Order: sequence, then C-alpha cells, then structure tokens
Amino acid sequence: MVSVLSLSAVHAATGGEPAAVVQVDIAPCLAASAADDMNKANAACASVIDNEKTAKADLVKALIARGALLARHDQVDRAIADDSRALLLDPTLADVFNARGELWLKKGDKPKAVQDFGAALRIDPNHEKAKANHKSMARELERIGAQMAVAGKPSFNCRSAARAVEKAICGSRELADLDRDIFGSNARAVREARNPAEARALQREQDEFIARRNAGFGRPGYDLKKAMQERLRRINGVDGY
Repeated sequence: MVSVLSLSAVHAATGGEPAAVVQVDIAPCLAASAADDMNKANAACASVIDNEKTAKADLVKALIARGALLARHDQVDRAIADDSRALLLDPTLADVFNARGELWLKKGDKPKAVQDFGAALRIDPNHEKAKANHKSMARELERIGAQMAVAGKPSFNCRSAARAVEKAICGSRELADLDRDIFGSNARAVREARNPAEARALQREQDEFIARRNAGFGRPGYDLKKAMQERLRRINGVDGY
C-alpha cells in the first residue's frame, strides 16, 4: 500500500521549508508602457508575458499595455497579436475589440475592422468610439459595395448598344469604367456650373465628344482608350476630383 504524504509532512521529512509563491510584478511593464518607453517596456512586459507563473488578470493587463504601446509606434501586426491574445483570455473587453478594429483598419482590412467594432458594441452598446467607428465603416463598406455593383458597367444599357463603339465599350471592363467615370464627372461639372449658360456649354462639349468618338472609332489611328482618358482629364481639370 502506497501512503500519500501531506505537503507539510514531506517538508518535515526533508527538513525543507514550504516553497514561497513567486509574485510576478507587472508594475514596471505598465509604467514603461504608460511612459511610452519602448526599450524598457520590451524587457519589462516580456518578463511578465512570457512568465508561466503570471496570473491571468495580470497577463491580460500586460498584453493590453504592450499592445497599446506597439500601436502608438505603428507596429501594427505585433499590436494585433497582443490584443488578440488578450481577447482570447478575456473576450469581454470592449475597449480592446475597438482598439484591434482600428488596427485592422490601418492594415486596410475593413471587414475585420467592422467585425471588431461590432463585437465591442455587443459587449457595450454605449461604447462611443466603437459606435462612431462602426457607423463610419458601415457607410464605407456600403459605398464599396455600390461601386462593386457597377464595376465594369458603362453609363448606358449594353442590351441596347447598337453602335460598334458602344459594343466595344461593353466588351471591355476598363473602357466601361472609363465611360461611367466620364458620364459621372460630366454630370457633376454641369450640376456645379456657375450659371445655366455655362452648364449648356459643358453639356455641348460632352455631346461633341460623343459625336467625335462615334465617328472616329474604327478609323486608322483612332485610339478609343486614349480619347476617353483625355476627355476625363479635361472634365476633371489638372487636379481632378
């Protein structure tokens, strides 16, 4: 029969003292991060984050502190990694979801940014930064979606295209986008004209361009793409819009 000795009995038998519980000090990490001292924070926070004896709550605090510091120094990927680890440990941190969303936005990953802003709002519906960020990104994604819906489509209905030049535009995504941009830019220019006479003159220029385009397409030396690009530059001016 194997007897199980209590911890105190083991120490009594060996003559040793009970091992002291090591308390990991996170204060230097938090202080260095708050002071924006990257050199000190790197060492101080690593000693906390990489220590297996660090309590969960302290580990989360250290990760958040270092993540915020890394974000301020544009080390986006490392900051996202720290925020992600903190959220795995505690998925109730609205501030961290919002912070990571802003980092995703810096990387250009708008869907992930919206996802994180939404997660922050589910935790805290009154989170002001997350509300503003989510609203802004939702509008941006809606705009992108609208652009994607018309990408490769000209300003006219290709089903009713009769002229060879119109069929050529419908058959080219690049030319279709150019045609739509020309149409939109001309409409804006006419709308923003200083007076009706100027508006009529601008529209007359557009009508003349269409007439030249229709007559010139297919003739030797006529470059449809170049003509459309030049027309777009003329409408938008040197600086463009």
